[in-house]
Amino acid sequence: MCGVIGIIGPEHFQTRMPPAAPSIKTPALNTPALECYRGLLVLQHRGQDAAGIVSYDNATHMFAAEKDHGLVAQIFDQQRIDRLAGYMAIGHTRYATIGTDGANDIQPMMTGIPFGLAMAHNGNILNYFPLAQKLNKDFRRQLLTHNDLEVLIHYFAHYLTEKSGGIPDQSTFTFDNIKNAAGKVFDTMVGGYAVVSLIANEGLVAFRDPKGLRPLVIGARGNGDGSKTYCFASETIALTYLGYDYVRDVAPGEAVFVSKDGTLQSAVVREEEKPSPCMFEWVYFSGAEGAQGGKSVYAARLSLGIRLGLRAREAIMRGEIAPDVVMPVPDTSRPAAISVADALKLPYREGLIKNRYVQRSFILGTQEKREQAVELKLSPVRSEIEGKNIFLVDDSIVRGTTARKIVAMLKKYGAKSITLGITCPPHRHGCYYGIDFPDASKLLANGKSAEEIASWLGADKVIYLDNDDLRQAIGVHDMCMACLDGQYPTETEESAAFSAQRHTAGGKT
Repeated sequence: MCGVIGIIGPEHFQTRMPPAAPSIKTPALNTPALECYRGLLVLQHRGQDAAGIVSYDNATHMFAAEKDHGLVAQIFDQQRIDRLAGYMAIGHTRYATIGTDGANDIQPMMTGIPFGLAMAHNGNILNYFPLAQKLNKDFRRQLLTHNDLEVLIHYFAHYLTEKSGGIPDQSTFTFDNIKNAAGKVFDTMVGGYAVVSLIANEGLVAFRDPKGLRPLVIGARGNGDGSKTYCFASETIALTYLGYDYVRDVAPGEAVFVSKDGTLQSAVVREEEKPSPCMFEWVYFSGAEGAQGGKSVYAARLSLGIRLGLRAREAIMRGEIAPDVVMPVPDTSRPAAISVADALKLPYREGLIKNRYVQRSFILGTQEKREQAVELKLSPVRSEIEGKNIFLVDDSIVRGTTARKIVAMLKKYGAKSITLGITCPPHRHGCYYGIDFPDASKLLANGKSAEEIASWLGADKVIYLDNDDLRQAIGVHDMCMACLDGQYPTETEESAAFSAQRHTAGGKT
């Protein structure tokens, strides 16, 4: 899972800027690269391994790139932003699910042959390994990274120049040709992906996989002279922060092209009967203040909590649990915990205080890192824990590392009993679409009953929602819930090879 952003104004956008790039601390003086930086700050939760920005300057006809390992605010200073001139830019914050932690695998990526192209994406190409072999064998392309984006950028460039024999001409960058190339990418690439791309001296292209597995939204803002600047991002929170009006989501299977004169063209080139946006965006990954698919993330989490409260009430009536307080695992579980407390007419208490400077443990790369992060990121409030029967609300249990340590911590500080309420059904199957648990054997719920899960966690009881609860709470019937029910929306013939080979390529475990 990653975060992407793309900004493009009309070609004269950069000439309206001051000669020297503005201070990062002076947002009134704006550039696309600066906006990408600011947008990545609010998308930081989607990836904390590395980040990068690429801009295109029509004055020099050159790409400029700045990228590195670490958090967005650590990587970019005024000097680096100053070097990213131009009227369009794309940015990426990385959580590596394939490839290595090496500098070469950091996005965005660029190529100068057969024309200038820069690209970033969020997701996974499930058939990456056979496509990489085909590129090398049939097209004589020497790959320089282990990142699936490199394969994507080569195929997209190939399809754009296919009709002209590999040499760009006037027809290469027409919208009809861009639609054709995107359609062939959709036919070739199996998986989930949301893409933003810069074509040198032409404009910005964005497209989204036909199943809509990975999110991408469009925002627009008037410039005061009749022109518009457009923003493409993984979440609406970036649009809100940067002052763009939300226009709509990029539709599954849609290609969008904004030319250098500011003209936007779009078309759905591969329409699916049942798009399958990832349910985990509402449950966990997206920022609560945003929306996905036109559905408020915060409202969805409140609704998930209402349903969990109903299930908890049934358990209370059966005499299985007798909670005194409702307590969230911060931060994504807070809205649901508030709803549970309301439904049960019990006090809501904060018994765990989060250290804001520690990464989200779920998206850290190794078990050792995850365990260390749990110890650092949550501090107990003993007065709210000691002697209490706690109904602890969490959004999901994936590997169980965090939940097990939290239960042990609460008991250490005097909790009488702990019921763990989960606003997501059990994860029993691997995900191959950009969330990092392709190996089902490493999932806590795989092959275990709720009673066995509770025993392993050290909890007195675990209460899950079911799949119908999830659909009704979010308000979207057709979602990808493959990690819950094993019903994958795409072919998964290469899934075993993908799961195994991503490790040999340096991917995370």
